[in-house]
Amino acid sequence: MMKSENSQGAPCLSWQAVTLQLRTPFRLSYGATQKRTAHWIRLREDAGWGEGTIPPYYPVREEDLQTYWNRAALRTDPFPECFTDIAAWIDPDGPAPARAALDIALHDYVSRKLELPLHAALGLPEPGRKASSFTISVDTPENMAAEARRLRKLPIIKLKLAGDEEDIPRLQAVRAARPDARLFADANAGWSLSQALEYLPYLEKAELEMLEQPLGAAEIEGLGRLQARTSIAIVADESLQKPEDLRHLAEAGVRGVNIKLMKVGGVGPALELMEEARKAGMKIMLGCMIETSIGLSAAAHLAGLADWLDLDASLLVANDPFEGMTFGEDAVIGLPERLGIGARLRKPAG
Repeated sequence: MMKSENSQGAPCLSWQAVTLQLRTPFRLSYGATQKRTAHWIRLREDAGWGEGTIPPYYPVREEDLQTYWNRAALRTDPFPECFTDIAAWIDPDGPAPARAALDIALHDYVSRKLELPLHAALGLPEPGRKASSFTISVDTPENMAAEARRLRKLPIIKLKLAGDEEDIPRLQAVRAARPDARLFADANAGWSLSQALEYLPYLEKAELEMLEQPLGAAEIEGLGRLQARTSIAIVADESLQKPEDLRHLAEAGVRGVNIKLMKVGGVGPALELMEEARKAGMKIMLGCMIETSIGLSAAAHLAGLADWLDLDASLLVANDPFEGMTFGEDAVIGLPERLGIGARLRKPAG
């Protein structure tokens, strides 16, 4: 754990790297991994908790995250006492997951001071009985179908696709195994526009509900061209990093966006993007990285504003040190009945 102190000697914040072990290798178009690194942020006196976590295929260096938090830890000014002051307190010159960690911790702090759960303190709707998708990572069509059958109680399955010749057989095998399921697919920028157009008849026959980031992050016009050819919702993930990206996506005609706290800089920026997406008539997926229950719980408080949820990281991680948002047998998420974001350390087994 790293800790810095302000000039008066009082610790401002500390951060700790946490290695997350995955239950099974997580494969997508960028490659496979068995573990990820998360970062736990704690304001002084444990007044607020946050998380900064990003996958290795994003161009963010871990040392840049740490430099940002070490710089923030030297501040001597008090933490903001209301939500509207949080954005001004956070230094905008830093990677999105570094800013997200502070933003989440400060939202946790303010809502605890108000003695309310975060969604109530922000005046947001509760999610109600809203189900999340569950992700099946890239594998052979046979193995992905077997996994889909094993998940027979879960109503929404999201398939990771690889950009190779087996993507359509993967989709067809899973649809045959689970004719009852709502199906999402995520190509993680692994297809070309010509591939995606060629695949459309197969995707439509499989009754795919949404297709996430089929093209490269910069190919916003291509995403719009693809959307114009299908009733399947095209949802931008890697193409949405900042507010101007959302405007370009809306102008191109893309129907949906995937908003993740770690990607956009935390709760405050996510709420602003959700509002802008609604104004543009776009649908919203609330997603996550492979992260701990700190980040997941913070995101879950925004679930009442989303059309689709993809908050399944807690089922993918074998050693989450925290508990918070719950993921039911029917994939319905639950908010922790505690103040703030509601995350806490998991009690030792036994």
